[in-house]
Amino acid sequence: MDVHLELRRPFQGLHSKRMRMTSGFRWLLATLPLLCLMSQVNGQKRGAPRELKCVTASFQVWDCSWKGHGTLYEVCIEDRSHSCYHLEKANIKIPALPPGDHVITITSLHEFGSSRSKFILSERNVSLIPETPEILNLSADFSTSTLSIKWNDKGSAIPHHSNVIWEIKVLRKKSMELVKLATHSTTLSGRDTFHHWNWTSDMPLECVSHYVRLRSYIDDPHFSGHKEWSDWSPLKNISEIADSPTKVFPQDRVVLVGSDITFCCVSKEKVLSAQIGQTVCPLIHLDGENVAIKIQNISASANSGTNVVFTTEDNIFGTVIFAGYPPDVPQKLNCETHDLREIICSWNPGRPTSLVGPRNTSYTLLESFSGKYVRFKRVEASTNESYQLFFQMLPSQEVYNFTLIAHNPLGWAETTLSVNITERVYPHTPTSFKVKDVNSTAVTLSWRLPGNFAKISLLCQIRINKPNSVQELRNVTIKGVESSSYLVLVDKLNPYTIYTFWIRCSTETFWKWSKWSSEKQHLTTEAIPSKGPDTWREWSSDGRNLIIYWKPLPISEANGKILSYNVSCSSEEGTQSLSEIPDPQHRAEMQLDGHGYIISVVARNSVGSSPPSRIASMEIPHDDLQVEQAVGMGRRILLTWRLDPKMTCDYVIKWCNTSRSEPCLMDWKKVPSTSNATVIESDQFRPGVRYNFFLYGCKNQGYQLLRSIIGYVEELAPTVAPNFTVEETSADSILVKWDDIPVEELRGFLRGYLFYFEKGERDASKMRGLESGRSDIKVKNITDLSQKTLRIADLQGKTSYHLVLRAYTDGGMGPEKSMYVVTKENSVGLIIAILIPVAVAVAVGVVTSILCYRKREWIKETFYPDIPNPENCKALQFQKSVCEGSSALKTLEMNPCTPNNVEVLETRSTIPKIEDTEIISPVAERAAERSDADPENHVVVSYCPPIIEEEIPNPAAEEAGGPAQVIYIDVQSMYQPQAKPEEGPDLDPVPAAGYKPQMRLPVNCAVSATAVEDDLGKTAGYRPQADVNTWNLVSPDSPRSTDSTSELEPEPLVIEPKHPPCSAFQKRAAADTVRRIHARRIPQQLFSVPL
Repeated sequence: MDVHLELRRPFQGLHSKRMRMTSGFRWLLATLPLLCLMSQVNGQKRGAPRELKCVTASFQVWDCSWKGHGTLYEVCIEDRSHSCYHLEKANIKIPALPPGDHVITITSLHEFGSSRSKFILSERNVSLIPETPEILNLSADFSTSTLSIKWNDKGSAIPHHSNVIWEIKVLRKKSMELVKLATHSTTLSGRDTFHHWNWTSDMPLECVSHYVRLRSYIDDPHFSGHKEWSDWSPLKNISEIADSPTKVFPQDRVVLVGSDITFCCVSKEKVLSAQIGQTVCPLIHLDGENVAIKIQNISASANSGTNVVFTTEDNIFGTVIFAGYPPDVPQKLNCETHDLREIICSWNPGRPTSLVGPRNTSYTLLESFSGKYVRFKRVEASTNESYQLFFQMLPSQEVYNFTLIAHNPLGWAETTLSVNITERVYPHTPTSFKVKDVNSTAVTLSWRLPGNFAKISLLCQIRINKPNSVQELRNVTIKGVESSSYLVLVDKLNPYTIYTFWIRCSTETFWKWSKWSSEKQHLTTEAIPSKGPDTWREWSSDGRNLIIYWKPLPISEANGKILSYNVSCSSEEGTQSLSEIPDPQHRAEMQLDGHGYIISVVARNSVGSSPPSRIASMEIPHDDLQVEQAVGMGRRILLTWRLDPKMTCDYVIKWCNTSRSEPCLMDWKKVPSTSNATVIESDQFRPGVRYNFFLYGCKNQGYQLLRSIIGYVEELAPTVAPNFTVEETSADSILVKWDDIPVEELRGFLRGYLFYFEKGERDASKMRGLESGRSDIKVKNITDLSQKTLRIADLQGKTSYHLVLRAYTDGGMGPEKSMYVVTKENSVGLIIAILIPVAVAVAVGVVTSILCYRKREWIKETFYPDIPNPENCKALQFQKSVCEGSSALKTLEMNPCTPNNVEVLETRSTIPKIEDTEIISPVAERAAERSDADPENHVVVSYCPPIIEEEIPNPAAEEAGGPAQVIYIDVQSMYQPQAKPEEGPDLDPVPAAGYKPQMRLPVNCAVSATAVEDDLGKTAGYRPQADVNTWNLVSPDSPRSTDSTSELEPEPLVIEPKHPPCSAFQKRAAADTVRRIHARRIPQQLFSVPL
């Protein structure tokens, strides 16, 4: 800083130039030595040692280096008695220092002098970097695409055990594409050790170059310094095969199903396509024109393999791939022997491998005690059947330990089995089987069994079968022999019986039975019958002859073929014998008196006679017995009774079939006297057949009938319906009668009848669903079996009924029989049906007559009112002077109507005939104008009475040159409501009811009001007080009448009010009109006339 201040002071002085110049020189001279000194110091600093680094590869020597520009170095280590080392380079190898910090002084001599640096060094500052490893050998197994490398770990340089991690890098292609980075761990043992590492490439090694290098890392837990990887070793490579005659790799490779595999093609031509089987695969380009394809999850191949093909422009290259499975562990390994000379081992190979030919699975059976083995050779075809290997037994060896090894190109499997072969004997099938008689109850069996069984015992089983008997098994133990011939005795057989024999053998320890030998039938010899025949006797109907029956002896008791029978009877007087009766006959008849005899029957065969069977001939009388019923089950029936201590011999049950017309087929059964029940069985029993059973008891050398039973072994439904007829028919009942069903068709005990009846015609459908509970079907259940008739009451007369009758047993319902019956007509009902309407009509007539009589006045007034006679009315006889002079008498005065016009809606002819014409008043016309909302329903409301016209022929008028009309004025209509349009009159106006004054008017002109009045005044009758010339006429065919049937178009007709002059003829016509008024009846209620 001082130097720096001195250099800046001259620039601060500005006041004197001279002073500056003097000071500058002084400063320059003073700084020159300082600059030289600083330059020397900087030179020393640049040459001083720095950045000391120490590494070790063996823990024993530290290799230290530093940076500096010295020519000579002096390194001193203070803890070693200030030992120093003189070096010419910045590197030194020193022995490993003990734990702790150490001061290292490094002095550097250089052109500027010397410089010294001090460093603190400990193990923590030392880096452990192993030596660069070296690959001693790189080899390739092209058949498996496997690379193998070998190197030395140089463990002798390491003083103690340490763990080493090796990192191996595999590169591919000239572009050094990394395909595998693996680690391999080893342990340094203090001596040099060679290590190996294998890697299988997914790419065939023949198609592309592969490079390998490695480095190491020592993981020593006792070293506290920094640990680092060593440098990579030099590359080692395996190059592709360029000039091989084979172009596609791998060749004929066997792979596991489901694995991935890569195929490559080495070619100098451009490969266009590649496929496996029928599948085209994308190409993977390698170095040059080499290509590859990758197959994933390959499936099992056929027996001939799967083709892989590469195609170029000129050639096709290919290979075959075999995809399969490794062998399964052999299953169900079993080793046994048939003859103790040879061991047979069998097993199941398990899952098929899909590999055949030289790639098939091979089996080796190894016996570990003796060290011997045998190989299995089998056909090429792959099957799931059991395989067998034969192993020769060794003398004096009984226990064997077998190992079965299965191997194919994809792997191997094994299983073991240890056996004592004497306990695993499965003998051959016995041969040369023979049977020989000893006596009637014993035979000998002989056979051959191949094998040497001298050291063991055999267990043999004999199967014995005889007709109608359960099969019998007998076990015998015999000593084994070396000659293979064996003999055994079989006793306790029945004489004269056909037996069938079989035999099989095993060892006494038992492993498996041999197969049964072939069967051998044999008939034993005859013997004396062991028992006499079962006998019974019956007296003939006349009681003179005794018939003896016996049953043939069963084979088990006959002991041979029965040739004949001897029958004899004995009494106190002596013995009587019959001649021999040949075998087919089992019946004999003897004529005896009434004394008691003992009957004996003896059976004889070729060997001798049976013991005699005896039975007493006496029949003890019995009381009246009630016939009982019994039902069995299947082909058996159970009978029970109470024990009788008086019965000393036995009980006999006799039965026979009584359901048929042919003679009874008799059979019997004897039961000991101590029994009170027995089950009767017979092959002759049939369901639905009635049998008679008789129970006899034996006492005092005679038989007494104890019970009589009828029964069925099984009840069935009847086969026929009861035959029934109608005995009597009335209007409300039917009497039915039926017959019994025959026993052979009843097939069971009759329990009752079901009688159905319903209304029905013969042509209608048959009665259906009799048992379905229909409400219209009546059912009667008849359980009284003695009842043979039935009366059906509460029926309807003259009605058809459908009748059905069925019988039933416990076995079911029998068929039905039906008929149709019509009841008689009910006369009382018919009479009642006629009398009731007549009585009702008479009663209604009487009541109506009484009512009409009591209401006669009301009926008369309502339907037939009294109409006054106009001839008796003096109102029409008023004199003119009275009528003209009195203004108070205005009873029939009519106010004049001044119509505007007359509208006629319909006309029937060109000359109109006006009927019931109404005179329209102006008031009504105005009302019509206000209600013209419905022009179609035009109604003309009249005030004035209608005028009814009538043509009256008049010779005088015809002579005057024109017809005349008579107009009727309906006075009644003036006071009654207007008629409805549909009720408009369409009748001839002349005979119509009511009073209608007549005015005869000419057609061609009108009558003046004055003339008419004068002319009418001359008459003595009534005249209307109105000027008819001012009336407006409306046609009766107007819209007021809807009953018009005219088809002519309505033509409006307007008659204007006029007052034309009247002729003399018209005046006479008016007078005639007045006279005609007197001939008509005027309703009394329409006028108020003072009389």
